[in-house]
Amino acid sequence: MEKLTGSCLCGAVRYEANTKPIMTRACWCRTCQHLAAGSATINVVFSTEAVYITGELSDYESTADSGNKMHRKFCPKCGVHLFSQAEVRPHILIVRAGTLDDQKDVKIDALIWTSSAPAWAHLDPNIPHFEKQPPAPTVK
Repeated sequence: MEKLTGSCLCGAVRYEANTKPIMTRACWCRTCQHLAAGSATINVVFSTEAVYITGELSDYESTADSGNKMHRKFCPKCGVHLFSQAEVRPHILIVRAGTLDDQKDVKIDALIWTSSAPAWAHLDPNIPHFEKQPPAPTVK
């Protein structure tokens, strides 16, 4: 497998992963809607140790609807949000799919927090739905 690479808008933060993602999910929680200007965020899930990051990141700490304390990491220069991580799952790193250099192979495995999706949202009936937080992904 080729490595996956990505960056923020200005290129000050770059990352690479030399492994396939564990899964990809579209999150419709209210926080993600804020981050994605009203839509869902598309989140590529990796083992934390599989992702190598260069560049300075800022960290916004908050409590998610799930009750988990989250760290949302973004570029302090251009403001692009790249990563998030729950304190209860430090072994899992969420990468925003929009920051990938090549998105052609991104396939959404699940829609999460669908109970928070706006009425206008298209929720593909062929993708598994979770009204709230699903079980944590298993790192292999």
